[in-house]
Amino acid sequence: MRQEPASKGELWIGLDTGGTYTDAVALDGGDRVIASAKALTTHWDLSVGLGAALRSVLHELPEGARRRISLVSVSTTLATNAVVENRFSPICAILVGFNDRMAAETGIEKQLGGAVVRVRGGHDPTGVEELPLDEAAIEAAVRDFGPRVEAFAVAAQFSVRNPEHELRIRERIRASCGKPVTCSHELSAQLNAPKRALTAALNARLVPHIRHLLDAVGQTLEREAVDAPLMVVKGDGTLMRASVAIDYPIETVLSGPAASVVGAAFLTGLKDFAVADMGGTTTDVAIIMDGRPVVRADGAVIGGWRTMVQAIDVHTSGLGGDSEVHLDREGRLKVGPRRVMPLGLLAHQFPEVLAELTPLAAAERLPMFAGQFGYRNPGREAGADLDRLELRVWEALGTAPRRLDQVARTSQGVEALRRLVDRGLATLAGFTPSDALHVLGRQDGWNRDAARLGAAILATEERNVTARKGKESPQALSGRVYELVIGQAARVVLESALAQDPGIEPHNGRWGPLGVLIDRVVEGRPFSRLLDAQPRLANPLVAIGAPAAAFYPEVARRLGAQLVVPEHAAVCNAVGAVVGVVSETVDILVNQPHWKVFRVHDPGGIRDFSEAEEAIALAKDLSRELALAAARRAGATDPHVETSVTERCASSSSGDTYLAEAIVRARATGRPATGARAADGV
Repeated sequence: MRQEPASKGELWIGLDTGGTYTDAVALDGGDRVIASAKALTTHWDLSVGLGAALRSVLHELPEGARRRISLVSVSTTLATNAVVENRFSPICAILVGFNDRMAAETGIEKQLGGAVVRVRGGHDPTGVEELPLDEAAIEAAVRDFGPRVEAFAVAAQFSVRNPEHELRIRERIRASCGKPVTCSHELSAQLNAPKRALTAALNARLVPHIRHLLDAVGQTLEREAVDAPLMVVKGDGTLMRASVAIDYPIETVLSGPAASVVGAAFLTGLKDFAVADMGGTTTDVAIIMDGRPVVRADGAVIGGWRTMVQAIDVHTSGLGGDSEVHLDREGRLKVGPRRVMPLGLLAHQFPEVLAELTPLAAAERLPMFAGQFGYRNPGREAGADLDRLELRVWEALGTAPRRLDQVARTSQGVEALRRLVDRGLATLAGFTPSDALHVLGRQDGWNRDAARLGAAILATEERNVTARKGKESPQALSGRVYELVIGQAARVVLESALAQDPGIEPHNGRWGPLGVLIDRVVEGRPFSRLLDAQPRLANPLVAIGAPAAAFYPEVARRLGAQLVVPEHAAVCNAVGAVVGVVSETVDILVNQPHWKVFRVHDPGGIRDFSEAEEAIALAKDLSRELALAAARRAGATDPHVETSVTERCASSSSGDTYLAEAIVRARATGRPATGARAADGV
């Protein structure tokens, strides 16, 4: 939707892929949103939805305005979804100096099977070579796996203290077969070699995915005559050039939630707040203090894997506008965590499904999976790796929606269909909170009749399962769905806020005595008849995402919070995708492996000094130089650098204090370079 005419300054384009919609915005000089557009997210090929959203927003701009576009940036769920859904490209992992225990701790042998090669080599904790690198084993690994994999991951013992072996292996692979190589020391400066190896392996497995997406976006920009640099949002909310993202796609994990935080701060001007981003698939909650989001110090957890990727500390719940509303085994109404296409949207696109829903809504007895539909995604073909049941379900599907009881007649068949959905081959539709909002008149835009019929079918199913007398109206059932969503949304915000206080966080997923208070607060009940206890969020609650205005006024009331729903809340993530900064951090370790020997662990090799001051001075210069280079490579223009030194001292047997180690950190920050796209490299 166009907001107001653009001035004659630069225009920036932000793009975001969500669970249901892909959003695009145009900002005039980075100051104000002048146009926005939405397109349905095409999960089977994200580039299709991105291209549609981009074209829509470009068509909203004044004539000739696209020539003034100087920056395009995208936040993407591609890496996160690929990890969570275990959709990877084949790679080979080379582990240098890993013993049996370390190799087992990585967890990647289970994932890669025989595509893990362990070779002799590695360094000791001081950065001195412990064993020579087994060059013959490297040659054999490249010869055996080069033709069969799409990328390599390399992790060497103590490579963060001396990366020599990782760098030599990378050069050997590039010279032999030219495949992409991820080195673990470039992703993290932490010592934990197994976790570094896992992070490197995940990164390598994502390289072909992100390359395909960014190539497609680049081609779309070219078709639309947009000549501007392309940036990507990282998991900590900062930006990097698309050509860099191709080498380090794992940095884009949690890109979407990070963009929501940046966008919320930009649209509200607040420094301290909680942000709840409710989309089609999930609700993501993050806490912002003094203008910066809380970042996970121990790395992001994705799909059960704990990595070393710096990302915002986001609490995610499988609760969105498109979450599946269903009955559990006891016949209780539940929302999520799986996503389905809302019935109202399905009928909006395929009006013929109304003829299928109408008799079901009037029936007293229902077939299994009543009110649910499935269809093949456009342009997709069944692969040779489908099992027998998946292939049978695939053959029963069509390009138009079919009732689920006609496609998958058993629970095993439905699970097979869900696997096809996870792989982007099919779409599953059913009743959702978005449908409930349509029934209640709180949302429009899709087919309200289909939503009402879906609610009636679900009410009949619940009555039959629970043997309840009388049939609940679609409005009453939708009201209960609304209440369930309110309770779950309030819970994730409250638990996210409590988790920021040491000592209050849950233990083994249990809140202890606080659990009763949390339950009653989110349900809107008083804590006690005699005790008036009502938690109140100390900072504002910023609610963004398309369903935010419908659900969060009541959530904020129950939490005693000041609610802020900013203008453009529905496209906040796309705003956040383009208003962020480029920021790169480099840590240089200085330690004392021997008395009066102060060692600087330069990525180019270790260097020793007799005085701590000299070593720290060199580390400052190195970290500053490397951070500036990294920021410029990531797309920053005129970055500025902040340097800090954190020292750890120890005591000798005589009681004297000495420097054990120092971490010299340089952070280079700057706005992305704007202008022509020729230097972007994508």
